[in-house]
Amino acid sequence: MTLTTDTLMEEALHLPRESRALLAEKLLGSLDDGDDFEVSEAWRAEVRRRSKEIDEGAVELVPAEQVFAELDREMG
Repeated sequence: MTLTTDTLMEEALHLPRESRALLAEKLLGSLDDGDDFEVSEAWRAEVRRRSKEIDEGAVELVPAEQVFAELDREMG
């Protein structure tokens, strides 16, 4: 059975928070293999910092749909 990108994303979103963070880190790391794209150490540190805030419950996550809806209302 071959997973489509949509199916894979849907399954990944149902993983526990720590597993999603690890998956995201691995996926971002895999982008470094190409010559045309590089993730700076500063960005890696920022991702780790934000992931830690999420894991510790220090920040409130807002669904993208809600953010876009609020922007649409503000932009009129």
